[in-house]
Amino acid sequence: MIVGLLAAFLCGLVFALGLVAGGMTQPSKVVGFLDFTGAWDPSLALVMGSALGTHALLRLPVLTRPRPLFEPRVSVPAGIDLDVPLVVGAAIFGVGWGLGGFCPGPALVALGGGMDAAAVVVPAMLAGMLLHDRWFAAALGLPVPTNQAIAEVRGDG
Repeated sequence: MIVGLLAAFLCGLVFALGLVAGGMTQPSKVVGFLDFTGAWDPSLALVMGSALGTHALLRLPVLTRPRPLFEPRVSVPAGIDLDVPLVVGAAIFGVGWGLGGFCPGPALVALGGGMDAAAVVVPAMLAGMLLHDRWFAAALGLPVPTNQAIAEVRGDG
C-alpha cells in the first residue's frame, strides 16, 4: 500500500516537473496556443504530442503485463459512449481552459508554486466540480459519485 502511494506521488511529481519545464503552468502558453491570428505558440501542441507519443509507446506493454505493479488488476474503460452530458462537459472544460489558461493539472501545480492566477482558478474549478456532482448530476438524473461508486469503477469495491 505505501509503495503504491509513494509510486503515485513520484509519478505526480514527475508530471508536475514536466509541466513546469514545458512552461504549461503559464496561462500565456495556453492563450498563445489559441491565438491563431496573432503570435501563435505551438509549444502546447508539442507537449500534447509528447504525451500522446509516450502513451502510444507504453500502452501495449502496460496492458499485456499479467498485472500492474501496485494494483491487483488493470482498469480500462470498456467503451466510450458519446452523449449530451459528455459533450456539454467537454465544451465547458474547453471554455474554462481557454478563459482561465489552465488545465486542472497545471492549475494545481501553479497554485503550489504560489501563482496568483491559480489561486482564483483552482477554487472556481473545485466549485464547478462540486456544482456538477451535486446539482447537474441530479438534474440530469445521473448518479452522484460516492466513494463506494468510485471504488467499484476502479475495481476496489
